[in-house]
Amino acid sequence: MFLVVSLALSSIIFVLSFLLSPKADDREKLSAYECGFNPFEDSKGEFDIRFYLVAILFIIFDLEISVLFPFATCFSSIGGIGFYSMLIFLLVLTIGFVYEWQKGAIDW
Repeated sequence: MFLVVSLALSSIIFVLSFLLSPKADDREKLSAYECGFNPFEDSKGEFDIRFYLVAILFIIFDLEISVLFPFATCFSSIGGIGFYSMLIFLLVLTIGFVYEWQKGAIDW
């Protein structure tokens, strides 16, 4: 029953959006850039290193959260080896965070 209802609703929504949407393309919609503005300079120019450092910072915190939640749920059954390996993992992440801080990725 759920499958039939979901297929029917999705089909109705798809058909209605196709029928009711505007079909005329304008000059901005057909341009190469999604924002509709002409590019200010060459797209192959160099980026500021802070963009890459912010990406590394995101990976650091993403890894930390994705590993700490399962660790916290089974903390009582891990034992000493699991605890010290988590401390080493957090030490490596802290070193990465300090590196980011020294490079100025946090200072905007």
